[in-house]
Amino acid sequence: MPLVQHSKLPTFSRLRDAGHEVLSLDRATHQDIRELHIGFLNMMPDAALQATERQFIRLVGGCNRIAQFYVYPFSLDGLPRSAETLAYIEQYYSRFDELKEAGLDALIITGANVATPNLENEPFWEPLMQVVDWARGNVASTLCSCLATHAVLKRFYGIDREPLPEKCWGVFDHRIAYPGHPLLRGINTRFDVPHSRYNDISREQFEKAGLRVLVESAEGGVHMAVSPDHFRAIFFQGHPEYDINSLFKEYKREVFLYLTGERTEPPPFPLHYFPPAGQAAAARFLRRAGQALAERQAIPGFIEEELAPLLDNTWGDTGRSIISNWLGLVYQLTNLDRTLQYMEGVDRDDPLGMKAAARPNRDRNPTEKTVNETMEHAE
Repeated sequence: MPLVQHSKLPTFSRLRDAGHEVLSLDRATHQDIRELHIGFLNMMPDAALQATERQFIRLVGGCNRIAQFYVYPFSLDGLPRSAETLAYIEQYYSRFDELKEAGLDALIITGANVATPNLENEPFWEPLMQVVDWARGNVASTLCSCLATHAVLKRFYGIDREPLPEKCWGVFDHRIAYPGHPLLRGINTRFDVPHSRYNDISREQFEKAGLRVLVESAEGGVHMAVSPDHFRAIFFQGHPEYDINSLFKEYKREVFLYLTGERTEPPPFPLHYFPPAGQAAAARFLRRAGQALAERQAIPGFIEEELAPLLDNTWGDTGRSIISNWLGLVYQLTNLDRTLQYMEGVDRDDPLGMKAAARPNRDRNPTEKTVNETMEHAE
């Protein structure tokens, strides 16, 4: 499923330069293939805005080649932005009102930085709720990441996230908790996912609200869950979109906060991320930097060149596979008219036919097929 460069958004050119397949608009418009239109609500702070944009668009572009993807980044009022970032958004991003009028097949919502424990007190809360309220009845499926997961669960299920005793930070081993779910088709039963968060929604909270946990970790908690209908809302607490060096950049930022006195203690290593040689290199740097500060000398440059070759990406393939499964299902269910949620005959309260599949055979029409059965036949 190649991406379509339908605007001058710089990410498209950068991804093409990095070897990803990105179609020109001219080529795309001359292909007789059903396209998917995907909204991408980017709420990340300025420093991470473009990196997060590239990460998620790359995930979409790495999916199987069934359809063309039109990805429409947009953002919200109420998020603190520099003049430079506002100019970037004005030049390259879409406006929600325009997307709402044209319609979307799917929607991705990122996390955001917050200033208060109560999400409802954040200035972006009401604009975000306008988006999710509209999407619930107009978009085939919405994928929520990190803080967006916590916000949507608060809005529709009354779930309050709980602060963790310490940051959940690192790369954790996960297991599939719902074998056979169409979103997990072809996925290894065990795989890694990065996490980086201070708050958590537990399995008990998900299940009490009637949501289905699909993927979880003994250390990192629930990574992936779905709404009771199995499809209209997908919830991530982890970050399968992360680059190989995303946690490295977070660690570097925390190291310099410590060296400049904004942290009282050196940061811990992200769990299960740095190999022993990487931890030793980071410890040596901290000793050298501490000595330089004691002698009132300049802090030495960080050790990217030494550490970067020691890092491993153990989550990317699985992340792409899950997104591919998700968009493959969207492709099968969404209406050709983007302003309509599903094609005719799809039950919005059971779009995958999983409730029907659970009924005794005598209750089903002999000609009725669920999405699961159709996909199994295709394989």
